[in-house]
Amino acid sequence: MSEYQDWNQKIIAEFRASGGQVGGQFAGAPLLLLTTTGAKSRQKRTTPVMYLSDGDDIAIFASKAGAPTNPDWYHNILANPRATVEVGTETYDVDTKVTEPAERDRLYDIQAERYPGFAGYAEKTTRVIPVVVLERISS
Repeated sequence: MSEYQDWNQKIIAEFRASGGQVGGQFAGAPLLLLTTTGAKSRQKRTTPVMYLSDGDDIAIFASKAGAPTNPDWYHNILANPRATVEVGTETYDVDTKVTEPAERDRLYDIQAERYPGFAGYAEKTTRVIPVVVLERISS
């Protein structure tokens, strides 16, 4: 297991053990667990992701801390747009939608204002960081 995967697993375990609360750099931040289906492997993959509530929907940001490439979870949802989220103690299925430029800019600007690290991520990379909206699937 890579150092990154090990770090993610620790956050996931802490999130699940404490009803969605974590410490460290994510203390107090809105964090969810996103489970996608691998684009190639078809295996389920869970990733901790910061989010922004937007009405009934949730926006997530494929920032990868400003890396030059998109995160794996983003490629997974392009191939398999249905995913599962864990928010607090609640787990539910979502359909994912990559935002159009105007909506993307609106949501990203709000997130960067609330969490200035996101402004830094955008400055670190030449790519436009995708924003994905998670729409809850009614049961």
